[in-house]
Amino acid sequence: MRYLPHTSEEIDRMLKTLGLSKLEDLFKEIPPPLLEKGALQIPEAISEPELLETMKKMEAQNGSTDRYALFLGAGAYSHYIPSHISQLLLRSEFMTAYTPYQPEVSQGTLQAIFEFQTLICQLFGMEIANASMYDGASATAEAALMAMRIQQIPRVLVAKSLHPQYRETLQTYTTHLGTELVEIGWDRSGALDEEELKAATREPASALIVQYPNFFGVVEPLDRWAKIAHESNMLFIVAVTEPTSLGLLKPPGAFDADIVTGEGQAFGIPLSFGGPYLGLFASKKSFVRQIPGRLVGETIDREGNRAFVVTLATREQHIRRAKATSNICTNQGLFALAATIYLATLGKNGLRDLAFLNLQRASAFRKELEELPGIEFPFSGSTFNEFVIRIDSDVDRLLQRLLEKRIVGGLDLGRFYPQFQNHLLVTVTETTPKEAWKNWKETYLQGARHA
Repeated sequence: MRYLPHTSEEIDRMLKTLGLSKLEDLFKEIPPPLLEKGALQIPEAISEPELLETMKKMEAQNGSTDRYALFLGAGAYSHYIPSHISQLLLRSEFMTAYTPYQPEVSQGTLQAIFEFQTLICQLFGMEIANASMYDGASATAEAALMAMRIQQIPRVLVAKSLHPQYRETLQTYTTHLGTELVEIGWDRSGALDEEELKAATREPASALIVQYPNFFGVVEPLDRWAKIAHESNMLFIVAVTEPTSLGLLKPPGAFDADIVTGEGQAFGIPLSFGGPYLGLFASKKSFVRQIPGRLVGETIDREGNRAFVVTLATREQHIRRAKATSNICTNQGLFALAATIYLATLGKNGLRDLAFLNLQRASAFRKELEELPGIEFPFSGSTFNEFVIRIDSDVDRLLQRLLEKRIVGGLDLGRFYPQFQNHLLVTVTETTPKEAWKNWKETYLQGARHA
């Protein structure tokens, strides 16, 4: 039942119409023994995530739960999604979200995209952002193509600590373009190896691509990499796969990044077995003619009213193929709207508080792991909500035992980096229950004893 509040004037009019003097008269037909005399024993108010967790625990008593605790991140993060986001997305105006081909008649859709672009500019500290891309991987590949168009040099330096699937997508995009992709390793901190980077800059390159925080969870010193890139006449591209981190970290634009890409899944979008997701793309204003996809701009109509238009959409469906900057066919309209609602709901302070909670919980779990025998931390760099550990026991067996307890224990780094056998990438967010922390540690200790 909906709760409909009434003013005191409305209540007085209602009672007068009914011929009653006070609200209690509405219940005079109820026998007095059945009326509650004392104060109701109602618990203190709790937040929406806590309320849903309580209800899920009650549901579990009926044996009807199939939830898993997640220590898995690596570009796809479990964050709480406020319930009103899905309700707003279910409105019929948004159910078939698509940037229209006759955009002037769809002012609501265009305004939502314009607000999305504004929020992404503020988040990344950049001057312009487009209407979104397919996902973080394709956005990063498009950034490399954009840099090569601007610089006219078919060589790109790529941090090997960039998400492996992003690097694979980049390879796919450039494999028939004669592009040389030079991968730069990492040092003991887990950040980019500075000496290796400087050696690679002896030959001209279009751009340097770095992830922030990187795939190992380490926060890269972007000021150093931007300086080296610009001194070598390269564009500096930053990819952000966990944008929640920007609630605490300085935005890439503060380090003079030229292009910033990212994955927006963390902003109100379910994990959904890997997609569809939301690609983020922003750059300096001087590169606006080279940015891929669509941009929505603000103008004034002939009656002087605020209006929105699709502008500078230099994609192949709007311009001759030879002049198109990209063959991206649309934007992720519905998920861009979800991210817009999510960011507007949290606001600047809310995003900062959420980021701090992630940092706090991940740091606390890391300290607990430091006390366990046989666990090492190969990297010394600062991290946000995920980090790498090395274990003495077999990773596959540990993950399987955890899975049997409905826990996804982390990512086996050996899948992507052969030198990291028995290494796990572990992620902790606000949705990782502390009870799962205990189960993770107990399962690890049991396996260690049996080994």
